[in-house]
Amino acid sequence: MEDPESCDDPAGIKRWGVPGGSRPLHNQNRDQALGGVPGGSRPLHREAGINLPMYVVRRIGVFLVSVLVASALVFSVMSILPGDPAQVMLGTQATPEAVAALRSELGLDRPLLVQYADWLVGVLRGDLGVSIFSGQDIADQIASRLTVTVPLAVLAMTMTILLAFPAGVYAAARHRKLGDTVVTTLSQVGLAIPAFWAGLILVTVFAVGRGWFPANGFPGWGSIPTALRALFLPALSLAIVQGAIITRYVRSAILDTLREDYIRTARAKGLSRSAALWRHGLRNAAIPVLTILGLQFAALLAGTVVIESVFVLPGLGSMLLQAITRRDLLLVQGGAFVIVAFILTINLLVDLTYRFIDPRVARQ
Repeated sequence: MEDPESCDDPAGIKRWGVPGGSRPLHNQNRDQALGGVPGGSRPLHREAGINLPMYVVRRIGVFLVSVLVASALVFSVMSILPGDPAQVMLGTQATPEAVAALRSELGLDRPLLVQYADWLVGVLRGDLGVSIFSGQDIADQIASRLTVTVPLAVLAMTMTILLAFPAGVYAAARHRKLGDTVVTTLSQVGLAIPAFWAGLILVTVFAVGRGWFPANGFPGWGSIPTALRALFLPALSLAIVQGAIITRYVRSAILDTLREDYIRTARAKGLSRSAALWRHGLRNAAIPVLTILGLQFAALLAGTVVIESVFVLPGLGSMLLQAITRRDLLLVQGGAFVIVAFILTINLLVDLTYRFIDPRVARQ
């Protein structure tokens, strides 16, 4: 079939300035070099594929630099705090000579930069030092406490997502209606409740009053159902507050998405508001929600410090509180660094997830 344009211009002079209608050779070569698409536009999948490795490398590079800076900050803060570890280990009755000898043995009399370098090398080997108070390996103590703190944070975040996402989507779909008002009011109440206060109420109602869950303590992972029952109320205490925050963000992100042109186009083609949201809106609203999820997961880790004390859980938070009380600065230093590194790892995973939700991120 002939090109209609070539019928009006059989010589091809108006089209290309070349008799016969053939495209100039340099334009053809340019199109071949840029993916074979007329006009030089490169196929989208090629562009995304080229940028993906560099995006991952950049994110990992930023992560490594952030961990290094965080380690320097943690070490610096611990170094300027009052209190001499050697004096704490020997007690207040120790002679200055004994304290000086122990400081030399521990390497505390060396320059701070040398101490930091030695500590950083030990961290890379998985050696965080020895506790001043107990004399036990700090890495082993932290690892044993993480078996409580990490499942607690993951369970709390799972509950948060299960509460916040349906509530936020429902409120956005019922914007300015009764359902939206109810969800917004409940989220305001959740924001006003401290996590420890919610924990006390849950213990009073469901542990003391009903006896459905244990009030405190952790039996270990010998029986998974029993362990999950012990973590349920602490996780729910954290999820109530975090769920209220994320519900508001989900609602806001969905409402912004519903105002986009492609949603109007979907509605014009006959889709209902809810159908257009579920088919086309949720993925585009996911990026701002994913950002706040990463930030709130870090807040969950911080919140476990208080919740573990309320429910008497042997987690990382309660260990750090005890270490601060005993002035076990080396244990506090190791625990703080592990928490910071864990938060940075979560942020890295969130950044990498952006790329799979929205491929345009890698090309920005």
